[in-house]
Amino acid sequence: MADTHFTPVLLALPTLTPSLALEILPHGLTLHRLFVQADGRTHDLLIGPELPSHHLTQKYTNSIIGRYANRLPVSPAPIPLSRNGHAATFTPVSNESPTVSLHGGPVGFDSLQWSPLLDPSHSILFSDAEKLHLQGGAGVVGVIFNRISEDGEEGYPGRILVEALVSLLNPSGPQVQNAHEGGELHLGSVVIVYRAKLLDEGNVTPINLTQHWGFNLDASLKDTPEHSLTVKDHSLTINADHTIALDSLGLSTGSLLPVTGTHHAHAEKPSHKIGENWPTSGYDEFYNFKPRSTPTAATRIPIAEFTSTTDLLKDVIAPGSPSLVELASAKSGLRLSFDSNQSGVQFYTNNFASEAKGARKKIHGGSGLMNGGDSYGVGSAAFLEFHEPLAAWLHPSTIGHSGNDTLLASGELYNNFVRLDVWFKSPSV
Repeated sequence: MADTHFTPVLLALPTLTPSLALEILPHGLTLHRLFVQADGRTHDLLIGPELPSHHLTQKYTNSIIGRYANRLPVSPAPIPLSRNGHAATFTPVSNESPTVSLHGGPVGFDSLQWSPLLDPSHSILFSDAEKLHLQGGAGVVGVIFNRISEDGEEGYPGRILVEALVSLLNPSGPQVQNAHEGGELHLGSVVIVYRAKLLDEGNVTPINLTQHWGFNLDASLKDTPEHSLTVKDHSLTINADHTIALDSLGLSTGSLLPVTGTHHAHAEKPSHKIGENWPTSGYDEFYNFKPRSTPTAATRIPIAEFTSTTDLLKDVIAPGSPSLVELASAKSGLRLSFDSNQSGVQFYTNNFASEAKGARKKIHGGSGLMNGGDSYGVGSAAFLEFHEPLAAWLHPSTIGHSGNDTLLASGELYNNFVRLDVWFKSPSV
C-alpha cells in the first residue's frame, strides 16, 4: 500500500494566535489530528492512534463513513429502491452480524483511498463560484478529496462520484474581540461538505455520509490534575425532540420516541453533563433535531439547476452559524458548537472500546503503542456523527426536517455539510 495514503495533508489557519490546524489522511478521509492552541497549551481534540497507519486496525476513528452511515438490515431478498421515477435493487453486505450491515459494509468508504485535488479547479461537484472561496480571500483554507464508487461496491447500485471538501475558517472579527473583554475566544471553524452524483442514467442508490469523529476536550491535559479520559464531565446540548427506537441489533424500528423527561433530553437544562443519568451501556443513539426556525441548505439539488454561479457554500461559511449541538468542558475551557443541514446526530460514547486494544496518542498521555494496554476505554469520547435517520427510505415516519429519504437518483446532486466552531474561555476567568 502506498505510503502517501497515510501521509497527512495539513491544513492550518494563517499566523493566528491561538491557532487551529487539521491533519487529514487520504486513507478513509480520516481526520488524524485536530490541533488547537489556546492559553499557551496545545490540544488535540480528537481521540485516536499515534501512528496514521494504525487506522487500518483502529477502524471508524475520525474517518468518513459510507456509502451509508450506521446500520441497515440484511435480508435474503434484494431491497427495492424507487425515487423520481427511477428504480433499482439493493443487497446490503453483512459485517456486524448476519442480518446487519454496518457503516457501508465490510469494505466501506473508511477503508478506501481518497485522492486530494491539489488544484480545486479539477473539482466537478463544486461550482466555479464555490471554488473562489478556496483561493484564500474569504479566510478559507481547504482541500477537496474525491473517489468513484463503482456499481455493485458492497452491494450498492450505481456508479457514483463523491467529492468531499475539508476546510478551516478564520475566526470572525467581533467574536475575537470578545476575548479581550473576558468572554469567549472564537478559534476558528472546521467545515466539511460532502457532494455526490450518480454517473449512470436511470438509477437510484442509498447514500448517507458522515464523519465518525470522536472528541475529548480534556484528553490533552495530561500534565495537569484536570487530565481525564472520560467525557462524563463534559456538558452536552442536543437540540432534539426525538430519538429513533432501535431493536436489539441496533436497527431502526421506524418509531420515534420523545426525549422529554428521559436521559436523552440533553437540552432540558443548562450545562447538562453527559455523566448524569448515564445509561448502563453508554450512549449509541440517533437524535432527530427539532424543526429548524430558519431554512438551511438543501440536501438534494437538481443537477440541471446547479450552475457555475451556484454558491451553496456562501451561507455555510458565513459568521454567526446557528448551533444544533454543543459540547463543552469547564476543565479545559473549550467548547464546540455544530451546525448541519442533516436531520439529526448519532451520539456514541465509545462503548465498544477497550484499553487493551488499539493505541492512544502521546499528547493524550498514551504510549502510542498498538495494543500496549493504555488505549481509550468506554466513555473516553463523544462521537457526534451528523447524518439522516437510519434506513430512512424504509421508515418514512422517521424522516426529519430535511425530508431526506437517503436515496439519490440520477440527475440529482447530494449536498451534506457539517460545521464545527471551536471556542475557548480561560477556566480562570
